[in-house]
Amino acid sequence: MENCKKYGVPFYGASFVPRNVIGLLLSSSEKEAKVEEDDQQVVAGDKPNYVIFSGGGGEGRSGIPNALVISLFDPASDSLSDQPVSKFGTDDDLPYRMAVHPGGEGVICSLPKSCRWFEWETTKIENKLTLTLKQSEKVLYDLEHIGQQLAVTFNHDGSLLALGSEDGKLRAFKWPTMESLVDVPDAHTSIKNLDFSPDGKFLVSVGSGGPGRVWDLSSSTLKASLPKENDEVFGFCRFSQNLVNDQVLYITAMRDRGGSIVKWNTTTWKRISSKHIVRDPISAFDVSDDGKFLAIGTIQGDIYILNASMKVHTVVKKAHLGLVTALAFSRDSRALVSASLDSSARVTQIKETKKSGLNIWIILFIMLLAAVLYYAKTEGLLL
Repeated sequence: MENCKKYGVPFYGASFVPRNVIGLLLSSSEKEAKVEEDDQQVVAGDKPNYVIFSGGGGEGRSGIPNALVISLFDPASDSLSDQPVSKFGTDDDLPYRMAVHPGGEGVICSLPKSCRWFEWETTKIENKLTLTLKQSEKVLYDLEHIGQQLAVTFNHDGSLLALGSEDGKLRAFKWPTMESLVDVPDAHTSIKNLDFSPDGKFLVSVGSGGPGRVWDLSSSTLKASLPKENDEVFGFCRFSQNLVNDQVLYITAMRDRGGSIVKWNTTTWKRISSKHIVRDPISAFDVSDDGKFLAIGTIQGDIYILNASMKVHTVVKKAHLGLVTALAFSRDSRALVSASLDSSARVTQIKETKKSGLNIWIILFIMLLAAVLYYAKTEGLLL
């Protein structure tokens, strides 16, 4: 499949690169040339988009590299580049978690002992501009020697950064000043996942054991606890918004019968609903920026894309041969990038489903009307 490629690195993270990155790096004359090139591509179809992946074999002599890998996805041909457009090695340090700054500033990676900041740059290969990475001269002193971080995320506009540690410590900062907003040593036994609310007022965290927790960033205090029911094990959390811009919160939960998605009210912090989705454990989760779609990946390599009513929109069985480790929607919600420990990367385009219910009723009405007219004609009721 052209939209699924293997790049020789077991992946733990995946994200689309903000489309403005190239423009931020170019001079005025280069920008004009790039605009002309983009205009030509638009005629043929949508413009290609860079995607970035992080992963590797870890420390030791496994022979499997640790790297940040950049590829190019072409929506018109529904294909990923056969080879990475660039690859940045991180030596013995596995880039286990990754957060791409939404404003195009760069990428932060969680390494075994510290977090490192990388910046974008462009390189000309065969007279074509190609996106690459370089290690920044900027050192994140607050994130040096803090141990393995299992969750790293920016908020929607890139003004806030949060990190969740393997030892359960929760940190949140203003970006890029690194002014501390939250510093809780024992937020959870171990933190699994984090997310900011769209308005930047709250931070949700889930971890191993205990409830989910919501933190008020203005007061740096615990706002609410989100209790589990029965034998639930929380896995991932994402804030979103509905069609009338009300904020909602989704948390994935595993029970004996499989994976579910729990929806929470963000005013009362009470459960709204819980929907069982799949029998297999959920290994990755994301929600589109516009709130229209949710996506889950399973340990069997399957991908499920749901609409906001949690009805299945698209299912890709065996999207990957290994468990799905990362999912991320594009900013326009038209594509979903996924990655796996089997070293495969994939982009799934999301097609808007046409509501066929009305069409069926129209067809039935026409058939009924035709039958009535035929009956009337045979009975001589029509002139």
